[in-house]
Amino acid sequence: MRPPADAVVKTPEALARLSEEIVRCRRCPRLVRYRERLAVLGAEKDGSSYWGKPVPGFGDPEASVLVVGLAPAARGANRTGRIFTGDRSAEFLSAALYRAGFANQPFSVAREDGLEYRRAYLTAAVRCVPPDNRPTTTEADRCLPFLVREIRALPALRVVLGLGKLAWDRSFQAASEAFGVSLRRAPFTHGARLPLGTGLPVLWGTYHPSPRNTQTGLLSAEMFDRELTAIRTYVDDAIRGSDSRSRTTSRS
Repeated sequence: MRPPADAVVKTPEALARLSEEIVRCRRCPRLVRYRERLAVLGAEKDGSSYWGKPVPGFGDPEASVLVVGLAPAARGANRTGRIFTGDRSAEFLSAALYRAGFANQPFSVAREDGLEYRRAYLTAAVRCVPPDNRPTTTEADRCLPFLVREIRALPALRVVLGLGKLAWDRSFQAASEAFGVSLRRAPFTHGARLPLGTGLPVLWGTYHPSPRNTQTGLLSAEMFDRELTAIRTYVDDAIRGSDSRSRTTSRS
């Protein structure tokens, strides 16, 4: 069952307002200190301008697929200010999304690079870069309402894709709250799928495209492509089915 209509905000303006709120967030003192320190040190080291703030989601407001990562990378989104931009995970992910037809170009290097996602919206379970890439449970809990609101603000959503176990677990929590469903949590595996209910998105899981996973062979481009192809097929079939039902209803 979807949430009440007055709880669902379905406009690009709502996503923009949420993004502004995320960027202003200072709820986690440890993460605030760390992200800002990295920004100062990075700027001193290479002269670059660092974002050093929480990173909002980015993509198509009419997205069928919400891709949820763990958190911004130190020299990726914490530097560039756009999720999955400017690091090796972004290189892997953007190329794969392009091959699957979800992006207009196969690279994501800077906010001004012209990237547009098509029927996809990218975000993270935690919005600030954490030390050792490990947010605390409390820090992740503080970010959860942002993910709930993003899910509610995407009216065409068919798949929530969690990249890695933490993103899978947090996506399950957020989707359960967003849609008011109570389900037994399924274990994370690469290729895991959990339908959330009739008319609701499917929770999907893959390994995270981190260098540790891609360079060790735990996740290959072929493995990731298979999942994105399956997701694209699922989304296309769901949309065709919805369109067919709408035409049948309009004729009756």
